[in-house]
Formats: sequence, C-alpha cells, structure tokens
Amino acid sequence: MTRYTPAEIEAKWQAAWDKAGTFKAVRDESKPKYYVLEMFPYPSGKLHMGHVRNYTMGDVIARYKMSTGHNVLHPMGFDAFGMPAENAAMASGGHPKDWTYSNIDTMVEQMKPLGLSLDWSRMFATCDVEYYGQQQALFLDMLEKGLVYRKNAVVNWDPVDMTVLANEQVENGRGWRSGALVERRELTQWFFKISDMSDELLSALDGLENWPAKVRLMQENWIGKSRGLQFGFERTDGEAPIDVYTTRPDTLMGASFVGISPDHPIAKQLEKDNPEVAAFVAECRKGGTTEEAIETGEKLGYDTGIRVKHPLDPNWELPVWIANFILMDYGTGAIFACPAHDDRDFEFATKYDLPIIPVFEPANGDAVEGAYVPGKTDKVNYIKGYSAEGETTGEEAVNAAVDAAEQAGWGEGVTKFRLRDWGLSRQRYWGCPIPVVHCDDCGVVPEKKENLPVELPYDEDGKAIDFSVPGNPLDRHPSWRDCSCPSCGKPAQRETDTMDTFVDSSWYFARFTAPRAETPTDLADAEYWMNVDQYIGGIEHAILHLLYSRFFARAMNITGHLPEKSKEPFDALFTQGMVTHAIFKNAERTDDNGRAIYHYPSEVEDRDGGTFVKETGEKITVIPSAKMSKSKNNVVDPLAIISSYGADTARWFVLSDSPPERDVEWTASGAEAAHKHLSRVYRIAAEACEATGDGQGDEDLLREMNKAIRDVTLGVESFGFNASIAKLYGFTNTLAKSKAGAAAKKEAAKVLAQLMSPMTPHLAEDIWQMLGGEGLIVDAPWPVADEAMLIEANVTLPIQINGKRRAEISVPKDMPKEEVEKLALAHEAVVKALDGAQPKKLIVVPGRIVNVVI
Repeated sequence: MTRYTPAEIEAKWQAAWDKAGTFKAVRDESKPKYYVLEMFPYPSGKLHMGHVRNYTMGDVIARYKMSTGHNVLHPMGFDAFGMPAENAAMASGGHPKDWTYSNIDTMVEQMKPLGLSLDWSRMFATCDVEYYGQQQALFLDMLEKGLVYRKNAVVNWDPVDMTVLANEQVENGRGWRSGALVERRELTQWFFKISDMSDELLSALDGLENWPAKVRLMQENWIGKSRGLQFGFERTDGEAPIDVYTTRPDTLMGASFVGISPDHPIAKQLEKDNPEVAAFVAECRKGGTTEEAIETGEKLGYDTGIRVKHPLDPNWELPVWIANFILMDYGTGAIFACPAHDDRDFEFATKYDLPIIPVFEPANGDAVEGAYVPGKTDKVNYIKGYSAEGETTGEEAVNAAVDAAEQAGWGEGVTKFRLRDWGLSRQRYWGCPIPVVHCDDCGVVPEKKENLPVELPYDEDGKAIDFSVPGNPLDRHPSWRDCSCPSCGKPAQRETDTMDTFVDSSWYFARFTAPRAETPTDLADAEYWMNVDQYIGGIEHAILHLLYSRFFARAMNITGHLPEKSKEPFDALFTQGMVTHAIFKNAERTDDNGRAIYHYPSEVEDRDGGTFVKETGEKITVIPSAKMSKSKNNVVDPLAIISSYGADTARWFVLSDSPPERDVEWTASGAEAAHKHLSRVYRIAAEACEATGDGQGDEDLLREMNKAIRDVTLGVESFGFNASIAKLYGFTNTLAKSKAGAAAKKEAAKVLAQLMSPMTPHLAEDIWQMLGGEGLIVDAPWPVADEAMLIEANVTLPIQINGKRRAEISVPKDMPKEEVEKLALAHEAVVKALDGAQPKKLIVVPGRIVNVVI
C-alpha cells in the first residue's frame, strides 16, 4: 500500500503505544533520566494551535531523548482553579467544578489524537482534592518554618467580582474579568516571605545559563536591587522625623517637597481628625496600586501643613504633601521629590505650582523640556549636586552622596529590593482553601494535618452553592465555615479566603515526580527525577510564574520536600513563539452595538477582487498575521486539521515554518504543502522496499544519509527544529533521485523514518514496519553518524588569477600539491589567461585555494 492514510495509521500506532505502555515513566536508577515539561494549560475547553506547537516541541525532545537511552518523564496536567470557572458558573447557573472537569475531559480528548509521548497515568488537575490537600500540607510546613505570615496590606480590590487582584490582573485600571475600576482597600492578607530571598533569587540568575537572556533580565528588573540613602526629615513642629528612602540622594539640592502615601501613618492619623484629609485619602484609595495605574493616573495631592527641615540646610523648609502616586509598600512610604529629574514629581509640582530646581543638565548642553531623567550610567553635568560637581555619571554621584551622608552622620546607605512579599489571599470559592481556623480564644490556628484536606463544599443537601451573588460563596456557607478549633475544640470559623492560583502552578513540577504520594513529594522520586531538564512555555510567564516557582523550590527544600540540588527547579528554559493567523474583519457592517464583526477562516474565500464572506458576498478586510484569539475568530481548530490531514501534518507544519522562538503563521496552503510532503515520504519509502538500482550510487547515498543524521541531530539538540526539517527535505530529495541499490535505499529510508520519528511519529512507525524494522521505532536507538562517511573524498578549490576568482577544480582531498598545480595549470581558464606564458607565482593552499599570479 503506497497511499498515505493518516486516519488509519495514527489510530493504529497510538493503540500500539498504549498497549506497550511505551510512555509510562518508571524510576530506573540504571538509566540516565530526562524530565521534559511544557507549562500546563488552563482547561478552557478548547485546544488551539498554540497548544499544539508547545506540546509538539516538548514531544520532539522527549522522543529524541528516549531514543538516546534516557529514562524520560513527560507528564501532563491542568492548572484548573481560578475566576474563569467561577464566572462561567455565574453565567450558566452551574458549578465551577462541573465546568472545569467537563473541559478537562474535552481537552484530553483533543490532545490524545496528537500522539504525544505523555505519561497520562500521572495526570492531575490542581483542583483535584488529592493535589490541593497536599498543597495545604505544604502551606502548613511553610507556616511552621516562618515562610508564611499574615498582615494588613493595601490591595487591588475589584468591587464587582469582590476579590483581591494581583497587579497583573489589573488592565488599564480595571479588573481583568469584570472590567470594573479597581480600588485600593486595606485587608488582612496571607503572605509568602519571598522578599527574604530577594538577593539569592537575583544572584542565582547568573547560574541559569540555559535560560534566555531576556527572561533573566526581566526577572532581574522585577527583583530590582538598588542602593540608596535612608534618613529622616526633622519636623518643625518637634514631632518624630519623617523617614524617607531614596535611590537618588545626588538630587537632594533639587528637593521641592516631601510626599507621603495616603496609607502612611501620618496620613492615617490626620484623617481621623480632619474631614478634608479623610475625603482626599478616600478618593486616593479608589485608584489601583499597579505601576501602570500610578503612571497614567492624574497626580493628586493634599498639603498637610506640616513642614520639615532640609538635612543640608536647617533654614530650608519643605512642605509635606499626601500624594496619590506614593505606595506604602516600597521604601518607607515617604519620599522627597525632585521634580526637575522625575516625571511624576514634575507633573505633581507643575499642577500645584511647587519649585522645580535642576541639579544636573545634559553633558552636551542641550535644552531640556519637562523632567530630565537620564540613565544612571549616562554622563551629565552637575550644577547643583550633593557631593557631585561637573561631568560624572549618576551612579558615581549616588555613591558619593551616600558616602558623604554617612560620614556626616545624618543618613545610612541601604540596599533595597523592588520585590515585595507575595500576597496569596483571594476572596473566592474556586481555589485551594487556606488551612487555618480563627478561634476567639486561640486566635489564628493551623489546621491539624490529620484533618486535611480541607475540602471545598460541593453540593451539600442537594442544593448547589449560589454563584450569582457577588462575593465569596464560602462566607455564605455556614456549615462549611463553622468548625471546631483544632487547639481547644471550641466553636471557631475556617479561613474563607482561598489561595492565589499562582500557588497551584508553583510546585506542580515537583508533584509530577510522585503524583500519588501521601506527602507533597516522595523524596526518593524527587531526587531521581528533579530537576526539570527542559521546561517549555510562553514568554508571558517569564516573570511571576517562574519567580514564584523558584521561590517555592527553595521553600520546599527548607521544608524537606525537595533536595538541595533543586533550589533552581528548571535547568533549561525555552520560550516559544505564538501561532498566528490572518484576521477576517467584515468591511461592510458592524454588530448591533457598533462593534466589528470577525469571521472564521472557514467562512471566507478568495475571489477576484479580494476576500469575501462565502454566504453573503460581503467584502472582507484581511489583517495579516495576528495572534490567534477567540475574540477575533482567527482560530484554527486542531481537530479539524487532524481530521483533514492527520496529526503528523499539524506537527510537521508548526515545527517547520519558523524558528521555534519566533511566531509562526498558520496558512491553509502551508498545511496542504506539509501533507503533500508527508505523502511523498510515504511513497518514497514504499518504493525503497522494491528498489532495483544497480548500486553505483550506494556510497553517495550513504554519505548523504550520514550527513543528515549529523545535521538533524544537531538541530534537535539545539531547538532548531525548522533547521532539522530543512535537512530532512533535502535528504528526502536525495533519496528520491538516488540510483543506489535496494539495500542502500532501504537502509536510507529506515534512517529517514528514524530522523522524522520525533516530529511525525505515526508516519515513522508505519514506514519502519513497512521496511522491516525490528519492534517499534520509538524503542529503536537513535542513529549515529559514521564519522568516516562525513569526510569528503573530494574538495573543491577555487582558482584565483591575479586576485580574482576565475575557476574552480575538484580534487581528491589528499592529492599532492604538485598534482594540484598540474591540474590548475591545465584548466582552460588558466591556459587562456597565461596565453603561452609562465606564471610569475603559483601558490597552492592545501584544501583551500589556488592562486595564480601572471
């Protein structure tokens, strides 16, 4: 049979792998291990081509490592808690649990036809009681070690979803789900002490050599180490000084005012007695706490009437303002402002007509409009600097200012980090319950481990929880909330906040090493399988997910759940590009609300004059190469592609068209071309079974085969999948044209199947069987190039005549110099140039070039 039938082939080989338990990972100390992991998905219910690309990349690595003798762990799970499920329950009247597990079932059904080398026996979802029960045990261990604590904090509050939002969940000052304007609110929250590890998390980045440099830089900037000056402004009314921290003490002579946060103790004291202050800070708290909200929001202030003395001149008094752009959780919650060299200070000073005093100017003397804010390493000309004169860098001036203040005894050099402690409390139902109890007599009491898991209520007494009411349903569930104190046994109440979903994804990689263990990990399994050798995922997770995972790995080492070697959990990281597709926007009409109408690719067609809606003939505006998005309808259903062309075609296309770190555009013509090529490979392999060549081309074919082994191997090992596929295209053409004999062609076709097997595993298995390969190709060892066959028999030497290339000759690599000279002089181009004369010089550089000087 020479016809390529992916539907039959793929089902057959997936069944064979399942029957053989091919991908089941079992600890085997006699073999080197390899742990490859793709960032696990949220169960939205719909697999998209971005998933296909991500998982196919991981699958190529996993299959390759299996064939090179490694014991491979390649698991899959679902990051399943969070607001989307709760919102879906509100919209449908259902339950988040039912919505989530239904979507998981759907996505597993969508994934399995891809033929991924996953150990499905290890699969879990973070909403599984078995998983989050161990997360609760881990929380209690971290609480015991002082890695978790509780405090009052100002948070982003979504007044519609009625929950705390992380900064990343605030977009343009609004909640990412509800769209409501976010407010500041002070709540009692649980926190992880990640800031205690700031220096270690920063310094350890240098050792992550197999991470993208841009990711390490993003983490470095997020942690944000800086050296500055801390000192107190003496108040003129004799009250306690106002402590400030500044990273630019070199600009002290440009001070215009002192600003304090609306949440500063002074502001809180003033609002008790002053209705105007109370009204102002209440207005401030309506704004978000994100950097974006602060940068883009209007700068508002209130003059407290308090005055302070400048530390360098006691006769110079500065006003103290409450300012809405100052946060309490960085530094001391108070600053001195230098409007000439800070954009926010400049905007504020301009609004309230406060002094703007330049401290330095551009070294080239250029005029400045607005605030002049150069980089710390840029040279500037100090005209009024503290301990800085003339041309120098800001960095040098800051260090000089810190040293001078310390020597004078009124300030202290301090190193601070931008990284804040991780607030993990969320006011919602669909998350991991925080395992503590509030008792009137005992206070906050950890739940006993024997009482874990603290399980979410599901459908008590046959009546589902009402998700249509805003707020946390756990607050309205007395039979779950009310309990006995684990310490004294008296009536108490459970903590109704649940954990931030970032917690769930910060240790799942460790759980995969022993997903059914009765403790968070099994140390023997963790010792064997960790670290993750290759982690693959999107650049959008470059900061928080990876940073939190690095913190958790350290915390799990401290609590005895991971070995010392796993403080950095991911040895290598690869961030893949997106899959894009054209957007088809209706050019003739909008919907009833005036919004653009987008059409699915299947709804449009190209005709003379452009692209049109098939049914109505309406004109389409084509927006090329945009990220696939359900809201724009430019998504391609992987199952539709698999149904039409097969999984191997989808896999081959997403790997072949672009380097994996770049975006790849999905096109119907590209998919069609990929399918045609795989059909051709199948046909060529079938022809190799019946080859009758005379064998004269055996050596040439086998030489090209060994080159293909070398080049494809290098490509796979370096994540250059598209380069490997380019080599495979070339080798396929060589095989198709070869005049080699039957044995050589059959050997070359078998090697072609092996080299393609990580990318197109079903097709490769079928060709392997067709050609008489032993067992399954997935179990066959990876081919190794014969070094002797990589040595070229001949070498091509360019001939230069008076410095210009005029010809070339092909000679045996080991031909004596004298023989090369004879061939060069006999070449017609040289004969013509010499015109009967002798060359002045004839220089042969063996293996490189022939120079003729006439």
